[in-house]
Amino acid sequence: MFLIRDNGLVPCSDWDLSTRDGVPRAYRVSISEAGGGTTQTALAGEVLHLRIGVDPAAPWLGTAPLRRASLTAGMLQAVESALAEVYENAPLGSQVVPMPENPDVDNTALGRSFRGQRGRVLLRESVQVSAAGGPAPAADWRPASLSPDLERTMSLQSLTAAREAICMAFGVLPGLTNNATTGPLVREAQRHLAQWTIQPLAMLLAEEASAKLGSEIMIDVLRPIQAYDAGGRARAAATIIQALAQAKEAGLSPGDVGSALTLVNWGPNDGAA
Repeated sequence: MFLIRDNGLVPCSDWDLSTRDGVPRAYRVSISEAGGGTTQTALAGEVLHLRIGVDPAAPWLGTAPLRRASLTAGMLQAVESALAEVYENAPLGSQVVPMPENPDVDNTALGRSFRGQRGRVLLRESVQVSAAGGPAPAADWRPASLSPDLERTMSLQSLTAAREAICMAFGVLPGLTNNATTGPLVREAQRHLAQWTIQPLAMLLAEEASAKLGSEIMIDVLRPIQAYDAGGRARAAATIIQALAQAKEAGLSPGDVGSALTLVNWGPNDGAA
C-alpha cells in the first residue's frame, strides 16, 4: 500500500478501507513518522494497492504466503522451538563415567579436573566391584553419554522439509538453499523465481500504477536475469554474434531477425513483461 503524493510514493504501515460493489472506494491509511504516526483519508485513486492471493469472498484483501501455508509455518515454529529447548536444557556433551570404589581416588578432585571442557562429566561409584575388594573390571570405565539422540526423533528431517515447503510457498526452489547447489542451478532457480513469482507481481503493480499515475508503466525483471559470470556473458555474446553473422549470410532482413529474437523473448514487443 503506497500513498500517492507530489514528492513520491509514501509507504503505509496500516490501512482500512470501504468498498462499494466489492470495489475499494476510500482508504484510511496510517503513515509512520518520527515521533509518532499520522492517519489520513484518501480516495481509491490516491493509493497504490497491490494484492496477491486474493480470496474470492474478499477481493479487496490479499493473503500472505505464510498464511496460505499456515500448517507448515506452525510445524516449522514448533520444531524450531523444540530444538531451541533441547539445546538450552539438554545435557549436551555430558557423560556418566563409572569408577571403582577406591578410597584412594578422590572423586571430587577427579571431577574438578574435567571442568572447563565442553559438556560436563558426572562421576558415580561403580556397582561392579566385587565385595572382597578385587580390582575393577575394564568395562567399568566406559563412559555413558547423556546427549539426546535427535536422529531418532526425525526433527532435523522435519525442520528441513518445513523450510523447503516455506520456500515453495514463496516461489523459491528448495534446491537453491542446498549445500551442493552449483552455479547453473542457482541461475535456473533465480530465473524460475523471476518468471513465475516476481514478474507476475511486477505486472500487477505496473497495471495498478498505470491506472493510478496516468502514464504507461512497465516493470521488467526478466531481462536482468542473465549470466552474471564473465564466462557466461562471453558465451552468450559469442552465440548472439554468431547468430547475427549467420542471419546476414542467409540474407535475412532486420525485420526477420527481430521476429526471430521475439520468439526467444529478446526482440522488441516480446511479451516477456
